[in-house]
Amino acid sequence: MIQLNIDGKNINAREGANLVDVALENGVYIPTLCYVKGERCLGTCRVCSVKVNGATTAACSVPVAHDMKVEVADPETADMRRALVESLFAEGNHNCPSCEKSGRCDLQAVGYEVGMMVSRFEYRFTPHQRDYGSEHILLERDRCIFCQRCVEFVRDEASGMKIFSISGRGRHARIEINVELANKMSAEQVTRAVDLCPVGTIVEKKIGFNQPIGKRKFDIKSIRERALEGDQS
Repeated sequence: MIQLNIDGKNINAREGANLVDVALENGVYIPTLCYVKGERCLGTCRVCSVKVNGATTAACSVPVAHDMKVEVADPETADMRRALVESLFAEGNHNCPSCEKSGRCDLQAVGYEVGMMVSRFEYRFTPHQRDYGSEHILLERDRCIFCQRCVEFVRDEASGMKIFSISGRGRHARIEINVELANKMSAEQVTRAVDLCPVGTIVEKKIGFNQPIGKRKFDIKSIRERALEGDQS
């Protein structure tokens, strides 16, 4: 066991544990979009940025160590996290009222948590082509934030091959799906892929708005409240 300090509070933790998890276990919420508890760190979204011993870094990539000093509520860093979330909204086309994931979208919920009202960046409204090729999955590319959860954590059960990938770079980047492998996915795999996606990019066909308003993930409680109560889904 080691001791570290988070926002002035001394905390005992197991050496090497993930900083995001340690903070949450001690009542300090750090927003994340690419991190999945129990899986390896991706570090793609940077929304979990905090100061560790004075240096800004992605909290999900940090194993805790003795005498570590972590600043989560630092105003400069908090504004940085908000700017990152705002940029994700500006780069994609996110129309929350018409989205199947509204009320259970991690990006939407984190936007509330970081205090975003409107993006400080110019909205690009870049058109993206939907992909209807799979029998079970629709790719709504307008909403993709390139977190890479689906790329890294959804694989064909028989071969271990990746079902999702990212092609291109910069403004030409887009999420892709291997239709042949996707068509072999079990119903459980499809559901897991949909749930892993923090936004509404991976949509199960013939399902749509299957959860009414008032019964969705974040309708009653904020993402912070759910996280602190132990809901990591």
